[in-house]
Amino acid sequence: MLSASYRVLMIALKNHIIRTGNSQADAAKLLGVTQPRVSDLMRGKINLFGLDALVNMAVAAGLQIELRILEAA
Repeated sequence: MLSASYRVLMIALKNHIIRTGNSQADAAKLLGVTQPRVSDLMRGKINLFGLDALVNMAVAAGLQIELRILEAA
């Protein structure tokens, strides 16, 4: 389940970078990370990112994150 959250965040960040037309270098500055880190994101290297890092990048990009917690069935 958690990896699905990672994947959704990564896809949202990747789509945001593509949609804005930013280079990886410009995206890195915006997100507060290095260009190789953006490259890893764009290539979908999910195992290199923690949830906190993805959330921080999403917030820096101006994306809104919603979290839903449900009782177990």
